[in-house]
Amino acid sequence: MITKLKGAYVIGFDGEDHEIITDGEVVYEDDRIIYVGKCYDGKADRVEDAGNAVIMPGFIDLNALGDIDHDIIHTEAYKEIRGSLSPSEEYFEKGTHELMSPEEEAFKSLFAYTQLIMNGVTTAMPITSTYYKRWADTYDEEEAGVHHAGRLGLRLYTSPSYQCGLNVVRPDGTMTVRYLEGEGEAGLSRAVEFIRKYDGAYDGLIRGALLPERIETQTEENLKNTKKYADELGCPVKLHAAQGLFEYRFIKERTGMSPLEYLDSIHFLGEQVGIPHCYIAKGTKWAPDEGDDLEILERTGTTAIYCPLIIGRSGGHLDSYTRYRNRNINVAVGTDTFPPDFFQNIRTASMFSQMVSGDAKGSAFADIYRSVTLGGSKYLNRDDLGRLAAGAKADMIVVDLDAFHMGAVDDPVRTIFMCGSGADVKMSVINGRTVMKDRKIEGIDFEKLKAEGQKYYDKMKLGYMERDYKHLRKEEIFRPSFRMR
Repeated sequence: MITKLKGAYVIGFDGEDHEIITDGEVVYEDDRIIYVGKCYDGKADRVEDAGNAVIMPGFIDLNALGDIDHDIIHTEAYKEIRGSLSPSEEYFEKGTHELMSPEEEAFKSLFAYTQLIMNGVTTAMPITSTYYKRWADTYDEEEAGVHHAGRLGLRLYTSPSYQCGLNVVRPDGTMTVRYLEGEGEAGLSRAVEFIRKYDGAYDGLIRGALLPERIETQTEENLKNTKKYADELGCPVKLHAAQGLFEYRFIKERTGMSPLEYLDSIHFLGEQVGIPHCYIAKGTKWAPDEGDDLEILERTGTTAIYCPLIIGRSGGHLDSYTRYRNRNINVAVGTDTFPPDFFQNIRTASMFSQMVSGDAKGSAFADIYRSVTLGGSKYLNRDDLGRLAAGAKADMIVVDLDAFHMGAVDDPVRTIFMCGSGADVKMSVINGRTVMKDRKIEGIDFEKLKAEGQKYYDKMKLGYMERDYKHLRKEEIFRPSFRMR
């Protein structure tokens, strides 16, 4: 089946960079693009005209939320209750347990992955919360997620996450890490087993990735074994690090080094390793010590996975995006929150970068979009993703330009990222399959899905009460914006 998709603008790829093609066409046969340009003279079995729209590579989300977001609880939390939002040491000592049922945990990824597709994500590497979990991902819930992604048509890099320890709050309000012997090793073994079973499933949509949780919750041995298995399996690794001052101080007290220095010292870093957030780094405004962690990222070829919206909500940002890129550090992007809207994330990243650098050069919407697409594909070692070119996978989205809020259309890239949102994605094609069209996904009842998602969230929210070290009342933890009656 040869399909030709036409539109007012196509974001093609000239072999080096994206390019804008006016009145363009993308032609694909089954799962591969065979032509990108202005006038395909071959035969097409199906022709579709997207009209006044931008046809472009879909978003590669390398820290994509795989559950129902808790960040609405953590956003705008005042200092005096922040500790109440993490599990207490008392809760850990009593014995952690699963709050949600297996059926609820199987449901959450359907909700999350549907959100990703509706926002134009074509490739995702998930992250799930451990705030309300007994520990980390279970094998069964991640297996359910694979089948949800396969049926929806989402390209996914995954395996169950794992950790050796849990961040907990002591009775005096300070944070530490408590470990459970054998948990990390068993989790890594499950992840390796999972990858061996599911890598390549659903016509290659599902690929393996090792996803250890935060650096401070890992033992050195488990990190070294993670890297060993990643090399053996030929899969990427994602490890949250350089993302907070508690983590920075904890690793420094334990090793005498910054988190990135420590990872470099045990030979963990490399081209197949991605570090979400990665902004509390020596040589930037955020780290308390002198040094140059950016040199480590550059030398090792490690990818910084920037999540601009979620860290921006608390005033954090790369120092700066332009500086990382000028140091030849590969930067990719993740959303890590709801909405998984790359239009918001690209706007946020561009604003923060310009505030630091004082210049639009290197901080423009197009620069951030390169990281979302080409930066993401580089980390995944996939030169067939993140671009519209002959030989690449047929992964693309269509962004509508007709809506009144888009205003007058000038440069199409600048227009959509200044005025648009994920709700303007009207069509998504992944691996040659149209997985969403006219804001509809076959087999998905959005009203029912949203109602079930609300039930899940309400139950998850109440779980904070038993984990709070202060045992505050509900109204104290979940402060309303205004008085409610």
